[in-house]
Amino acid sequence: MATTTQWIAGARPRTLSASAVPVVIGTGVAVAEGHPVWWRAVLALLVSLLLQIGCNYANDYSDGIRGTDDGRVGPMRLVGSGAAPPRTVKLAAFACFGVAAVAGLVLVAVAGWWLLLVGAAAIAAAWFYTGGSKPYGYRALGEVSVFVFFGLVAVVGTAYVQTGHLTWLAIGSGVPIGLLIVALLVVNNLRDIPTDAESGKRTLGVVLGEPRTRALYIACLLVPFAVTVVLAVVHPWLLLVLVALPLALPSVRQVASGATGPALIPALGATGKLQIAFGVLFTIGLVV
Repeated sequence: MATTTQWIAGARPRTLSASAVPVVIGTGVAVAEGHPVWWRAVLALLVSLLLQIGCNYANDYSDGIRGTDDGRVGPMRLVGSGAAPPRTVKLAAFACFGVAAVAGLVLVAVAGWWLLLVGAAAIAAAWFYTGGSKPYGYRALGEVSVFVFFGLVAVVGTAYVQTGHLTWLAIGSGVPIGLLIVALLVVNNLRDIPTDAESGKRTLGVVLGEPRTRALYIACLLVPFAVTVVLAVVHPWLLLVLVALPLALPSVRQVASGATGPALIPALGATGKLQIAFGVLFTIGLVV
């Protein structure tokens, strides 16, 4: 059986900013509109974190039983490394989804039944990313799903459960952070292009090839700043995010220079740090 440390590593904690930061921004939108409800924000954060951890375990299980993770570079995989039986990892994924669903039902009860459909779609997206007979993550659709659920749905949903209405500010705020989260997946897939291609996993990186994937990553890092400048027409303090722009430049240089394999791991970590800095500054800009 895997150790506690291995289970924590299998949850990929360094990537969890992807689920936390959108909830923080969505709460910032609620504060800006004068309707923050803090216990609902905390519950939304719990749901978001559990869905991502469950998704990470589900991917570990599905990729592991297919052999996709054999020889993979990067964070440890529980199934691929043999540290935990596939069935146990699968049950861990379903346990995370189950607890997230229970917490989500509380939000459904106070904010609207239609959120039940959104939650069900999010769980299905998490499982079928690499699960099932036709995983969409193997068909170059992972980035689209990440943008929709980790960007738009997470920000807009968090704001909605607190304010009770949809706004253009919430939608607009979901775009830049969604692109930064997509950048995490893009650089991860860039690193894994050789092993994914060999195992038949057709990620967007495999389909586009290295040069276009590198260009996509750079765009996902820089376009969020341009989008925020547009949003600053209404909320000028959002220009605070430009303070985080220098954090993007080392990763841009590294990816543009042609780094491959393990040499891209620092870019993965740097992208996560950029997300956090961007999210904090963006939220401050909304609240001020």
